Amino acid sequence: MSQVELRKPAPDFELKDYRGEAVRLSDFAGRKTVLIVLNRGLS
Repeated sequence: MSQVELRKPAPDFELKDYRGEAVRLSDFAGRKTVLIVLNRGLS
């Protein structure tokens, strides 16, 4: 994973949403976006 630099655009990445569908950061290009990460723990 590349290091994130301050005041630079975030690198594109892909995660699965709550339905298991792939979502890329670039899918939201041009829109204000907030990323919320929830950790379900190590169970």
